[in-house]
Amino acid sequence: MLESEVISCRRCPRLVAWREKVAREKKARHREETYWGKPVPGFGDPQAEVAILGLAPAAHGANRTGRLFTGDRSADFLFAALYRTGFSNLPSSEYAGDGLRLSGLWITAAVRCAPPQNRPTPRERDACLPYARREFSLLPRLKVLVCLGSFAWDAALRIYDVRPRPKFGHGTECETGGVTLLGCYHVSQQNTFTRVLTPMMLDDILLRARALGVKNTNTR
Repeated sequence: MLESEVISCRRCPRLVAWREKVAREKKARHREETYWGKPVPGFGDPQAEVAILGLAPAAHGANRTGRLFTGDRSADFLFAALYRTGFSNLPSSEYAGDGLRLSGLWITAAVRCAPPQNRPTPRERDACLPYARREFSLLPRLKVLVCLGSFAWDAALRIYDVRPRPKFGHGTECETGGVTLLGCYHVSQQNTFTRVLTPMMLDDILLRARALGVKNTNTR
């Protein structure tokens, strides 16, 4: 099973060492919690027409909670938008088992382990790409892939073997023949605090993804 393969992966020694170090040392406000400290699998609606591809688990977010975009400020920003646009039943993602459900959406990441300084290497990215490739093949209704940031965009272009590779941009669309790639600025605090990415901008991307998913489904 793909999920169990992801969780047990130890392909990248640098990432294994870092994610486990963070899980041992913890942040002060989470010192009473047991960190996940393993690769984080994707989650969501298996009949999703739209998927979100992030960069990697956050050290004290998904690496702590065991669920992508859960338990940190990026999660707060993303899930408020997912709730507003009808993809999530809850406006926040706090911890695994909090009752959150996604509708028509799957969430995953290009790299499954929390990397130092949030920067995976190209070799670490490439080691993880087969997992995402298999994951997307298991989503029979997938029509749109929202790529959060240039790292995820580049990973998606490699997954779908797009050539020539179009440059990343917020709102950029790339038709692969089966799935439309849709670029979106990442929901990192660096972008949201400076308003490089606003709630309205993110809502527009998610609504565009929904529209593309419906359109592509109706034309097949």
